[in-house]
Amino acid sequence: MTASRKHLDAFFALLRAGLFPIHGEGVPDIRIDETTDWNVVYRLAQEQSVQGLALQGIEELKAKGIELSVPKTLLLQWIGEVQMIEHRNKGMNAFIAKLITRLREADIYTLLVKGQGIAQCYEKPLWRSCGDVDLLLSESNYKKAKACLYEIASSVEPEEFVSKHLGFTIDSWVVELHGHMYFGLLPKADKVIHETERNILYLGEIRVWNNDGVDVYLPRPDEDIIIIFTHFLGHFCFGGVGVRQLCDLCRLLWVYRKEINRGLLKKRLCEMGLMSEWEVFAVLSVDSLGMPADAMPFYNQSKFTKIKAQRACDRLIRSGNLGHKFDDSYRERLPKWQSSFITLQRRVSELFSLMSIIPLKAPVFFVNYLISKKVIAKAKKDGYYPG
Repeated sequence: MTASRKHLDAFFALLRAGLFPIHGEGVPDIRIDETTDWNVVYRLAQEQSVQGLALQGIEELKAKGIELSVPKTLLLQWIGEVQMIEHRNKGMNAFIAKLITRLREADIYTLLVKGQGIAQCYEKPLWRSCGDVDLLLSESNYKKAKACLYEIASSVEPEEFVSKHLGFTIDSWVVELHGHMYFGLLPKADKVIHETERNILYLGEIRVWNNDGVDVYLPRPDEDIIIIFTHFLGHFCFGGVGVRQLCDLCRLLWVYRKEINRGLLKKRLCEMGLMSEWEVFAVLSVDSLGMPADAMPFYNQSKFTKIKAQRACDRLIRSGNLGHKFDDSYRERLPKWQSSFITLQRRVSELFSLMSIIPLKAPVFFVNYLISKKVIAKAKKDGYYPG
């Protein structure tokens, strides 16, 4: 099944209705009719891991008097899948409460980043597809958390010393410790991220999510924007990322639109050298996802930016959530030298694709990406497995 422009329009219409159900009045202008192939729309929602958001869009449109011809069998399947997502989210939230409590009892303090923290910005947090549990820690807490979690983990990944990253599997959940939210594509961007992290970890620039009686610390919105955007951009450039991650940024910006310090955000984006990249996704967020323009900082409506935004949108659709549409099976099937060559070919292809979106930064990002991968690989080789 190929997603035509018509089906993409229907898909984005659902996302717009689900993302911003309280914004605007009257019946929205959508292009959905009886000829819409809902199996294609449903597949798009699965590929982008936004099944819950799209289903919420169906509900919102129905509430506005728009009856959609979704086949009953497919709709029941859709609802069942979202119920499973909701069940998994409840399980993860309970696990997070238990994990945070255990860490605090060991005098270890951490912040939850991305994931379930961002989910709280949605109208229906339990309908957002969840992933890993990502924790940001100070240097001392990072060291203590490694020792604490190693005792209860069923498996442990090799530590990435350069990016200060270590993954555990605990009670079937993946927990990732971060001493730094590493970007790796632009040194001056990592410098700003470091400064942002210091504000969070040492100056207390946080907000609190009450998770069933347990206070879970999250970054303050001004700092969270930097973490979410740079994480999204890194995956977008190399490895693949989907629409869900951009939806996360939109919801964060929308919920905290009255609190965000736009002057500070502009200063940070300029210092990182990422303002032009921000403008591309600002246009994509407004034009495709329905983000209210007055709530999107630095919305640049220039014709050239709109063209780049459309190309970025096409790239998101091709990738799927975290690049899962890319076939990586060759890594297991082929000899290392051959798979490495194919990977290099793909990276070069990604570079040319990126140059049509961010022409000035793409070559710089590509070189820094290769350097950082080499440095991290060497650190892994020379490092150790905890325990």
